[in-house]
Amino acid sequence: MTQFRTLVWRELADAREKYPTPFCSLHEAYAVLLEEVEEFWIVVREKNQSEEAALTELIQIAAMAQRAAEDLQMVPR
Repeated sequence: MTQFRTLVWRELADAREKYPTPFCSLHEAYAVLLEEVEEFWIVVREKNQSEEAALTELIQIAAMAQRAAEDLQMVPR
């Protein structure tokens, strides 16, 4: 498993522990993903961009996309 994938799985596990209730709709999943993408956009617009901050946001985006697909039963867990 690649390092990025490992980080995504850890983030997903942490999110499920912190927020155990699954997404109940595409609308909810969209809202969560939009928030994560907006946080990434903030990092992108900074003059002194932090690669670490950008990577953190990308991991969160990927984890929430995975969670949406699983919670909404689009892919098997």
